[in-house]
Amino acid sequence: MPSTAKAKKTTAPKMKIKKGDKVIVLAGRDKGKTGEVLKVMPKERRVLVQGVQIIKRHQRPTQTTPGGINEFEAPLHVSNVALADPKTDQATRVGYKTLDDGRKVRIARRSGEVVDR
Repeated sequence: MPSTAKAKKTTAPKMKIKKGDKVIVLAGRDKGKTGEVLKVMPKERRVLVQGVQIIKRHQRPTQTTPGGINEFEAPLHVSNVALADPKTDQATRVGYKTLDDGRKVRIARRSGEVVDR
């Protein structure tokens, strides 16, 4: 009997945190640390935060790079970070608001401050 269910399209979900945002880590070994978002990966629902979740990898030398123990940031799940309020630097949720000129901007729920540049 053939299945009649249609395959779901795999579209990247909407992310409320964007590249360049200042975020606070809410969970994990780096809880409480703040940093800037370097990269956003919507399909994996992950973000790369500067100076947070540093991991070490032993790498063999190649023709272009020397070997050794390299340190770099690993991605965090987006649920483990929260936007830092521009006014108070505390964790806040993100909301949306339409301005008088018709632009849709992100706002910090804690203070009501506009987050977008």
